[in-house]
Amino acid sequence: MVENKTVINMINRPLFMDFMLFNYKGNYFIKVSVLSMFMEIFAKGKRGKIFLLGKVAIKYFYDWDRALNEAEWLLKLNAKGIGPKLLYYSSDFVAYEFVEGEMIKNFVGDVKPVLVSVLEQCFIMDKMKVNKLEMHHPLKHVLIGSKIVMIDFERCYYTLKPKNVSQFCEYIARVLGIERDEMIKLVRQYKKGYLKKDFLKIVSYVRAC
Repeated sequence: MVENKTVINMINRPLFMDFMLFNYKGNYFIKVSVLSMFMEIFAKGKRGKIFLLGKVAIKYFYDWDRALNEAEWLLKLNAKGIGPKLLYYSSDFVAYEFVEGEMIKNFVGDVKPVLVSVLEQCFIMDKMKVNKLEMHHPLKHVLIGSKIVMIDFERCYYTLKPKNVSQFCEYIARVLGIERDEMIKLVRQYKKGYLKKDFLKIVSYVRAC
C-alpha cells in the first residue's frame, strides 16, 4: 500500500482511529458524525458519502462489500495507471487521492481526445477481464483535469466477456452523433477476440468522425 503523510496524520487522530479503523458494525451514524467533525461532506449518493480532507477523499460505504470490492480493483487498476490513487482502505471505506477535474457531462472543448483516452483505459480493463458496468452512461464517472481519470469502481467484477469498450462506444455514438451501424460492426468484430488491431479500428473511426 502506498503511504501518504496526510493520510497517516489523519488516521492517527484518536477519534478517527477509534471509529473508522475499528469495525463498529451497524453504527453508521456514529462513524459519519465523527467523519463530519474532521472533514467536509463532498458528495452524497445512494451507496454512501464522500468526505474531503485536503487532497484526500474518504469514500464511506453503506454496504461493506462494495468498499472491499472497490479497494481490490483499485489496487489492480492503479498498477495500469487507471483510477484515483488508492491510499488506504478498511472494511467500509477507501481513501484515495482527490481528483480535481470536470465531469465529462460538463466538459466543453475538443472532446475526441478525451473519448480516445477513456477508450484506451476501457481497452486495458477489457484485457484485464474486468467489467465496470457504467460505461454506456459515464456522465459522473470520468473526470477531466490535468489528466483524464475514471472513478467509482465499487461495482467492478471479473468476467470473460467484459463490455467496457462496447458500452463506451454506445456513449461515443450518442455524443458525436455518428453512424451507429458502422460502430456496431466494428464493436462486434472487436468482441470476437478483444484484439488490439480491432480496437485500433474503433479508435481510428472515432478520430475520423
